[in-house]
Amino acid sequence: MKKFSLLFILLVTLGTTQAQDKDAILPDTVTFNGESLMKNGEGIREKFFFDIYNGGLYLKKKSASAGSIAAADETMAIKLHIVSGMMSRSKMESALRDGFKKSTKGNTSSLDKRINTFVGFIKDEIEKGQIYDIVYEQGKGSVIYKDGVEKGYVEGLDFKKALFNIWIGDNPADKDLKDKMLGNF
Repeated sequence: MKKFSLLFILLVTLGTTQAQDKDAILPDTVTFNGESLMKNGEGIREKFFFDIYNGGLYLKKKSASAGSIAAADETMAIKLHIVSGMMSRSKMESALRDGFKKSTKGNTSSLDKRINTFVGFIKDEIEKGQIYDIVYEQGKGSVIYKDGVEKGYVEGLDFKKALFNIWIGDNPADKDLKDKMLGNF
């Protein structure tokens, strides 16, 4: 029993240290479309106890209102820093498609072509250490950047709302990550 308790404490301590180190990766501010955005919150996306990516939400001003954030027609971003070699292009595609279904309650018919276009921008294999920025640029649309290079964009505030709701909507990819992105620790 002592060995189990000691092992448990060690694993919890290592896990906490690991998360703290990863939290330090994302910057406090970013600039897109000439607009400076501040980090609203960040956290780790986990799947089966494995850390997949560090995700941060960036806004013009801090907010904890997921609905207001998703509906806002203003520049904002979600930054994903891949921290695991377990993430692949096909897994990201599947996660995005599932996320769109959840964020729209299965009603993707008006978005399907744009979802296919957006997912198609992720052409290369995903590797540990890469950074993806999913940015809504007011007047342009939802843009995806890989390691600072624009890969493409999709127009429409309706698309942006569904896209951001993958992380901060009623049925998010990861509830703990949503809470942390919204600044609810």
